[in-house]
Amino acid sequence: MQPLKVISRSIWILALVSMLTDMASEMLYPVLPVYLKQIGFSVLLIGLLEGLAEATAGLSKGYFGKMSDLSGKRLPFVRIGYALSGISRPMMAMFVWPLWIFMSRTLDRFGKGIRTGARDAMLSDESTPATKGRVFGFHRSMDTLGAVLGPGIALIYLYYHPEDYRTLFFIAFIPGILAVLATYLLKEQKRLPRTEPQRNGFFSFLSYWKTAPKQYRQLLIGLLAFALFNSSDVFLLLKAREAGVSDTAVIGLYMFYNLVYAIAAYPLGILADRIGLKRIYIAGLLMFALVYAGMSQATSLPIIAALFLVYGLFSAATEGISKAWITNISAREDSATAIGTYTGFQSICSLLASSITGFVWFQFGGMAAFIGTALVTLCVAFYLLRMPEEVTPEA
Repeated sequence: MQPLKVISRSIWILALVSMLTDMASEMLYPVLPVYLKQIGFSVLLIGLLEGLAEATAGLSKGYFGKMSDLSGKRLPFVRIGYALSGISRPMMAMFVWPLWIFMSRTLDRFGKGIRTGARDAMLSDESTPATKGRVFGFHRSMDTLGAVLGPGIALIYLYYHPEDYRTLFFIAFIPGILAVLATYLLKEQKRLPRTEPQRNGFFSFLSYWKTAPKQYRQLLIGLLAFALFNSSDVFLLLKAREAGVSDTAVIGLYMFYNLVYAIAAYPLGILADRIGLKRIYIAGLLMFALVYAGMSQATSLPIIAALFLVYGLFSAATEGISKAWITNISAREDSATAIGTYTGFQSICSLLASSITGFVWFQFGGMAAFIGTALVTLCVAFYLLRMPEEVTPEA
């Protein structure tokens, strides 16, 4: 395959759609807690809101991934998913009733649940086992570029219009709706729906565990064990703040991390195709362990900035690579189910991870939480190291 054809038209469009959507989401991410407190939400209520929203996304990813495989269609799930997320943002600014806010935020995450498996399956369909790393890496690069642009736009707007958070929700609607319109440039590949009888209950995707390739089950155990201790980035930002870094510098560190992630994801994807997805993923885990061990001791801004640089490389070496690895060891007709099952459980594990880290931090201090996470990550890296190289099954 010629290098210029690796990134096809559909991959470009999907990457652009993800970039615009992430731009809209990350535009609001830094101000969402402040806005919610401004309209009367307590810290407890904010926690319940985010927990419900993420649980909704997590549980729905597996179900809609399987529905995409059973129907033989990808595009309707992608369009509906992005549309729901797009309209949810101005909804949050229209009214301030708690029930309305809960519904709006959950709608956003529900949209993510609907589209994730189908979208990643489309990326897999547009690539080959030899190009999965660069395709998923390119997509992550574009997606994360949105995470750099979004907060930048928010900071500029709030500099000239301090505390005008509600207007920012309407501004975020613009890239969101552009993302939805861009999905209409995509074309659906023809697939036949499944003819054999299938369970279609909300948790029916769990049955995939029994029929999935053995290597998929082994891989999922390792990935989810890591996800169970890979807590929210908020803890890294809190540790930086605890070390004396100013609020402005903390926001700068988060943007710097996303910039490194965006720049590195595609080159690391290309490297993964050359030397193996497993090697790059494990290297990413080692970088993660280094960051957490280093943050437990870091006290100066230059060292913390260097660790955030490594943290960006970790994300670039793992986020897209894990999905590429999964699709390479799953049958093509099950790719949305395989990714949906993984990302669904990953969302639930991430919620638990933040709770675990928060508890350890509260009981034993930040150093114990960070050192413990680093040690568990090294164990996961050793477990994955013992796995065989990725093998693509017969479709």
